[in-house]
Amino acid sequence: QVQLVESRGGLVEAGGSLRLSCVASGRTASRCTIGWFRQSPNKERDFVAGISWIGNTTRYTDSVKGRFTISRDNSKNTVYLQMNTLKPEDAAVYYCAARGGSLIRVESVEYDYWGQGTQVTVSS
Repeated sequence: QVQLVESRGGLVEAGGSLRLSCVASGRTASRCTIGWFRQSPNKERDFVAGISWIGNTTRYTDSVKGRFTISRDNSKNTVYLQMNTLKPEDAAVYYCAARGGSLIRVESVEYDYWGQGTQVTVSS
C-alpha cells in the first residue's frame, strides 16, 4: 500500500511558476514510479510527467516539455513538479500517482495509487 499526499496548488498568473510536491509513504513507496496527471472539467485525466524511482528516468507529455521539470528527493520520498511559463491551458486538478516497477506509463489505468488532487489555476 502506498499513500500519496500532494502539496496545495494555487492561483498563478500566466507566465508564472509553481512547484507541486508529492510525498509518498508506505512499505513499497521507495520502489514506485511516480507520475503526475491533470484533469480539467469534462476532460480525461491526462499524463503530464513521470519519473522512475530507480534509474531517474523521466518522461513528459509534449505540451509541457521545456516548461515543466519532474524531480525526486529519495531521502524525503518526495517527487516535485516544477511548472514554469504556465499557460491558461495548464489549469487543472493535478494528481500524483504511483505504480510498481520502473516503467513510466502514460495511461492512468496503469497506476495503482493516487493522491487527492490539487487545483492549479492560471489567470490570463
